Amino acid sequence: MIGVIADVEYPTMPSVVWYFDFISPYAYLGLHALGRLPEGTDLQYRPVLFAGLLKHWGQKGPAEIAPKRKWTYRSCIWLARQAEIPFRMPAAHPFNSLAFLRLAIAAGNTPTAIQNIFHALWTTGANPADPPLIERLADQLHVPLERLGDIRVKDELRDNTERAVQYGVFGVPSFRVGDEVFWGSDALEFTAAYLMNPDILNDAEMQHAETLPIGASRPGST
Repeated sequence: MIGVIADVEYPTMPSVVWYFDFISPYAYLGLHALGRLPEGTDLQYRPVLFAGLLKHWGQKGPAEIAPKRKWTYRSCIWLARQAEIPFRMPAAHPFNSLAFLRLAIAAGNTPTAIQNIFHALWTTGANPADPPLIERLADQLHVPLERLGDIRVKDELRDNTERAVQYGVFGVPSFRVGDEVFWGSDALEFTAAYLMNPDILNDAEMQHAETLPIGASRPGST
């Protein structure tokens, strides 16, 4: 695994945007890997509405396909155990994550706020639809509940999601470095490698993969 690179100097380290939605257990797992980005990385947390990404790209979420739902939950439990990450499924999933995303924005998208919200949703077995949960979190983060309905908070979440789509973000969690997107809870090593050497995407095979022709399409697909 790639750890913190302490003995390499970078003249300018590119900004890294981390797109997430609290609804995603893979985003929760990915959160625990962020400390392995190269030292000096300018990491920006960007909450987005996963449902908005799915709608734009015409996809179904993992929890909307019965066998995939079962696999996703089992996989995340296993991965968390392997990595010794505290993990417990919420009382119901999928759940409406809007209030939690808005709370993160209202709290300034700070790492502490985001970590607290993820922890409350993915380690306690709580019901995300239970009003006292969002009330307790808002109180912990010193955010008045009425701020979640602030038009500026709503607009920021909408803008985040729309801009993510413009960059080609199709799922969470995802890293973006410049115009390049790295998707998945296991994408950190690839992202870190690109940060240290952007030319890894420029060899012949990588370029060929980008322009590979489509050999067959499902009926009705575009």
